[in-house]
Amino acid sequence: MAEKEIKVVDTNNKGEHGENRCPKCGASDVTYNIKKGKLICNYCYTEFEAKEVEGIEKEAKNLKGETRGSGTKDISKESNDMITLKCGGCGAEVVINTAEATNARCHWCRSILSINSQIENGAIPDVVLPFKIDKETARKNIESFVEKRKFYANSIFRKEFTTNNIMGVYFPYMLVDANGHGSFSGQGGHVARTYEITTGKDSEGKDKKETVYDIDIYEVERDFDIAIDDLSIESSKDKLNKNSKDKTTNVINAIMPFDTENCIQYESNYLAGYTSEKRDVNISTIEEKVDDELKDIARHALNEEIKYYNSGVKWEKEELNIKGKQWISAYLPVWLYSYQDTKKVLHYVAVNARTGETMGSIPMNKTKLALLSLLIFLVFLLLPFLLKASNGITIISIIIGLITSLIYYSSKNSKYRNAGARHRYEKETKVELTNMKKKDNKIRTKRESRTRNLSGANNNKLVGESTKIKDE
Repeated sequence: MAEKEIKVVDTNNKGEHGENRCPKCGASDVTYNIKKGKLICNYCYTEFEAKEVEGIEKEAKNLKGETRGSGTKDISKESNDMITLKCGGCGAEVVINTAEATNARCHWCRSILSINSQIENGAIPDVVLPFKIDKETARKNIESFVEKRKFYANSIFRKEFTTNNIMGVYFPYMLVDANGHGSFSGQGGHVARTYEITTGKDSEGKDKKETVYDIDIYEVERDFDIAIDDLSIESSKDKLNKNSKDKTTNVINAIMPFDTENCIQYESNYLAGYTSEKRDVNISTIEEKVDDELKDIARHALNEEIKYYNSGVKWEKEELNIKGKQWISAYLPVWLYSYQDTKKVLHYVAVNARTGETMGSIPMNKTKLALLSLLIFLVFLLLPFLLKASNGITIISIIIGLITSLIYYSSKNSKYRNAGARHRYEKETKVELTNMKKKDNKIRTKRESRTRNLSGANNNKLVGESTKIKDE
């Protein structure tokens, strides 16, 4: 099989490692001002405009072949996270651990030294999306989130909770654009009539009624062009594992999407004052997952085109031919609170530092929740006896009490852990369908169906969410 041709766009800003000096006054203390959204010299207050990356295609529909930013290149197994720079101010040597940061102050003259060009360990992306939400706003979001859940929170957590330890973190992501052609075909069902039928007599001789449906079955075909813009996926093994037993990483995934259209060329000064987590997976690791998610996006986008089929559609053929694809590595900003409970589970509360979207996990006092759920059941259990109700009413009350207490326990437990929280990429990723060709042929009517849902309907299925990540 011939190896596919890949176009690599050089996104490297080609700056030399060392000091980023202000061109006006020569100071090296240039940092990002979150209120102005600009880099600013802390001595002469000169402001610097953000730079857009050249060579990257802005419109997914124009993509042909495969394009990758140079920041997405495979991570070298021989790469070293520790890089030593010589300070231009005093000549001292400064070591930067690029697994944690891309800049540091000289311990002698206090000049700021930075890693300015792409290196072999995945620490430098193609683009960066600067912080927009400040720390105080993030702190309030996190406190509000926790306050609503304090009643059942673990007592030790309630005592120790503080937002003093929240951190601004740049997490690594891949942004994927795709241009393709889709061809889907199968059967769709439309509920044409809903009515009741008599199925017999009950114990008192009255007619037993059942709701049934007449469903018109159609052959359905959709042929279309599709452009998908900035599908975002984590490029950290740790954050890709959303089912971790010892970390609630899924809540970080759930604060997407980001306004990635505002990404700018990577510049180390945007990271000053924040921590960063370097990319540790290659494209080959997540390529299958991305392709499955692209098809999920196409399938769900088609739901807008098949609303007539209110009984669902069973797609029997799903073809998505990708004609063009673009991969860009990015740093996206998150405010993060973490807390390790007594069972060594690391809980997170995360804030999208662009939109303010907040999601988290709080350690629970499950004993307290269980006791209150039991109390609800006992109330339903004792109520018929207090009212001297009949045996039939007593049984009904016990059943209702059991169901109510279980629902209460489950809903509260879910609210605190948020284990099901995730990025709804299939609906939240930008997508455009064009040149739609439709074919709808009625083939039969299914009479008196006991369910309104078409058997085998799969137009809402998700594949990419459960695609396994390849080992490198």
